[in-house]
Amino acid sequence: MRILIDIGHPAHVHLFRNLYKSLIDDGHFVIVTTRDIPIAKKLLFLYDIPFVSLGKKADGLLGKFFDLLNFGFQIFRLVKRHKINLAIGTSINIAHVSRFAKLTSFVFDDDDSEVQPLMKKYGHPFADFIVSPDVLDFERKASNHVTYPAYHELAYLHPKAFTPDVQVIKDFGIEEGEKYFILRFNAFKAHHDIGVSGLSIDQKRRLIEILSKKGRVFVTSERNLDEELLKYQLSVSPEKMHSFIYFAHMLIGDSQTMTSEAAVLGTPSLRCNSFAGRISYLEQQEKKYGLTYAFLPTEYDSLEAKLRELLAMADLKKDFAERRTKMLADKIYSTPFFKDMIERYEEGKFDAKNIDFQKYMRC
Repeated sequence: MRILIDIGHPAHVHLFRNLYKSLIDDGHFVIVTTRDIPIAKKLLFLYDIPFVSLGKKADGLLGKFFDLLNFGFQIFRLVKRHKINLAIGTSINIAHVSRFAKLTSFVFDDDDSEVQPLMKKYGHPFADFIVSPDVLDFERKASNHVTYPAYHELAYLHPKAFTPDVQVIKDFGIEEGEKYFILRFNAFKAHHDIGVSGLSIDQKRRLIEILSKKGRVFVTSERNLDEELLKYQLSVSPEKMHSFIYFAHMLIGDSQTMTSEAAVLGTPSLRCNSFAGRISYLEQQEKKYGLTYAFLPTEYDSLEAKLRELLAMADLKKDFAERRTKMLADKIYSTPFFKDMIERYEEGKFDAKNIDFQKYMRC
């Protein structure tokens, strides 16, 4: 097969990198496109994945509309030039190009339609297949909707894909078992982030005040940090970040992806933003497995109370490791499934509604 994988966010490098390697090893031709996102490009370089940069992403709705046209046209040209017959990605561009270029598209989407209404209205109808975690079964019922028992993050953080490296924290002078905390702040620049808020600067100061009495504090952010927070800034190569999260005592912030990453790694996480209670995979991680906690900006006091409760637990990390084990028992390492799905489609043997997931439990 001749395949295009489109990357729209650094997390998507992780989502698809193992799939990319597996497809290449099987002799498929694969080309990767990305936006001019420094961390995404650095990750692709570090994982030895050649890529084509489509240019910088704009801020604001008007800019994003022109991005849609520009990136779509560039992907269309690459599809024609390289005779691509299957496209994979999370972007609306993949769905649109598949219609105009007459190729098959697999659009990976783990967001609720209520959170991403534009994707549902203008992306899903053009895609050949929508691939989502089965926590979204309640709204992904069409014959071309593929749901599977995992989260995006388990494509790269399942124990069969990821082994934490303790040397990462030792390079910071931290011993295994020593308490340290990660604060993660979002930029809220995506189209679905308009009108969304997270932690205020005063709340960030308050969290640092509380946590610094218990251990070292590290701050990582999608945007430039306030000057007073620079001394806490975490400088770690992005491919080492997941090991840093794994050994952390806790992660607190207003980011979706890193909160879920912490949850599937068994690191307690607390999140405060306007999406609290609205994202099904995070709701499942919280309500079913107790791996994370979400609070609206108006509920910051409740977040702080939960933080103090967790800090008082004597065996916090051990307790959450057990919760993680229960979650993993229900989930698959999803990359082998992704690969089988694509190759079975090529062979004409793929049935989106009749998949034996038990064999992937054993993978």
